Amino acid sequence: MNETRCMWMRGGTSKGAYFLADELPRDVGQRDTFLLRAMGSPDPRQIDGIGGADPLTSKVAVVSPASREDADVDYLFLQVFVDQPLVSDAQNCGNILAGVGPFAIERGLVKATFPETVVRIHMRNTGQVATVRVPTPGGVVTYRGTAKIDGVPGTAAPLAVLFNDTAGSSCGSLLPTGQAMNHVEGVDVTCIDNGMPVVVMRATDLGIRGDETRAELDADDRLKARIEAIRRVAGPMMNLGDVADKTVPKMTLVSAPQSGGAIATRTFIPHRCHASIGVFGAVSVATAAVVPGSVAAAMALMPEGQHGEMSIEHPSGATRVIIETNQNGEVVASGLVLTARKLFDGTVFAD
Repeated sequence: MNETRCMWMRGGTSKGAYFLADELPRDVGQRDTFLLRAMGSPDPRQIDGIGGADPLTSKVAVVSPASREDADVDYLFLQVFVDQPLVSDAQNCGNILAGVGPFAIERGLVKATFPETVVRIHMRNTGQVATVRVPTPGGVVTYRGTAKIDGVPGTAAPLAVLFNDTAGSSCGSLLPTGQAMNHVEGVDVTCIDNGMPVVVMRATDLGIRGDETRAELDADDRLKARIEAIRRVAGPMMNLGDVADKTVPKMTLVSAPQSGGAIATRTFIPHRCHASIGVFGAVSVATAAVVPGSVAAAMALMPEGQHGEMSIEHPSGATRVIIETNQNGEVVASGLVLTARKLFDGTVFAD
């Protein structure tokens, strides 16, 4: 197989290739070989493929009819490494998730309704179901609108996304170590998984302020080596096993908010500083902020009440996360508003 139909989309603050599952090889090895060739990996520039030479632009969504009754479609996320011949399904991606609803409607897997279409998406990586509300005036997907998300220029149609039962999606429990705070390699950490395994640390404990640019942090090899040492110890503690060759857990350094948000972040994914923050990463950090005794709780500025919107600051601006808790302070649901845009639809070639 050397060619197939492909839709290239921006989802949230990422870009990726969207495929129907039955238009890719069934054999996983053959599928991954095709995707590596299509993306142009391994190559730091991905010059011989459609990848954008960055983990945020080397992503894949594989969509198929639902395999369970409480969903409309299945979604498998694949991270295609840029400079290694690896394709990983070890994590979810909430940014690429934003494009799955529109893609499913465009490909005829879900029938559009007026004025919006609710698409229930089974996220195969973790087994959870997300609900996305897609604007479909006139019975067709629209990408134009007034919603703005930091990290993306301009505006687009809003996509309301709600997650339920994401706690412990990869690690088995919200706090996989059983504690709100642990001490790893001389640093206080909170190991948490509410859709994405994340290790939360105070930026000051790593010798930085927390407001440095992405370029500054990427150039700090000493900092990155220390973060990686913590990650490799924390991984087994989070029931993830040996994480040396895995893209999880993500490593998030937190500090006091700088621009009126709830908390400021700098995230490594895991070896490069994120230009913003992943959707599930933001949800996990926001959740950590409401967990008493966590690294994040002491410095976060929290909304009052059981339902609140939190602004998670990052290098490109902020991500708005909705956290709903019960009377005991336990997180019962989380959501946010994202946008997506179809960039091209056609055929991608691997040879």
